[in-house]
Amino acid sequence: MPHFTIVIGTRHWSSWSMRPWLALRQTGAPFDEVVLSHRTPAGKAEAVAMGPTGMVPLLIDRRGQVPVKVWDSLAICEYLAECYPEAGLWPADRVARATARSISAEMHSGFRPLRMALAMDLFEHLPGVGLDEPGVAADIARIDSIFRDCRTAYGLDGPYLFGQFTIADAMFAPVVSRIRTYEPKMSELAGEYVATMLGDAGFRAWEDAARREL
Repeated sequence: MPHFTIVIGTRHWSSWSMRPWLALRQTGAPFDEVVLSHRTPAGKAEAVAMGPTGMVPLLIDRRGQVPVKVWDSLAICEYLAECYPEAGLWPADRVARATARSISAEMHSGFRPLRMALAMDLFEHLPGVGLDEPGVAADIARIDSIFRDCRTAYGLDGPYLFGQFTIADAMFAPVVSRIRTYEPKMSELAGEYVATMLGDAGFRAWEDAARREL
């Protein structure tokens, strides 16, 4: 039996579940998953029974005598980076790593206008919808800047934000999904990164599993 179980919400909408799931997949460690319909009373009750917050995602590590439970997307990603340093979930360079952590935390705590106006809905196509809501244009501009700046400064050895796939890519993956859905205007370099993430093997695996949930 795999040592890890990750408890996630419905893949179509659970952006916070997508992030640590991608990071866990990147480690190469085998894992089980539990998918909860967390917007339903039954799913919520299951989540409450499994973890301390009653929310998803939740990672359960059974490698020790007492299972370790880690909740919150970014905390799970950090835990995985400590468990599997060889996976390179953070950049090796100190400055790049500090930048990757900074933008991941910014994603974790910011961009509220975008979150509220442009909900993640994996297979919807709603070009232009919500883009004129207050604060959305500023959020899109900031995201475009992050993509351009990271690709320019740190992305020379690969197609991701810091060259190779890191937690920062996992943190911004749901935003990439939103960009595909709502089609805001992006710079050429940012658009190239969006295409990279949409073609990423982990992103495609998440989508394939989401289709099986239909």
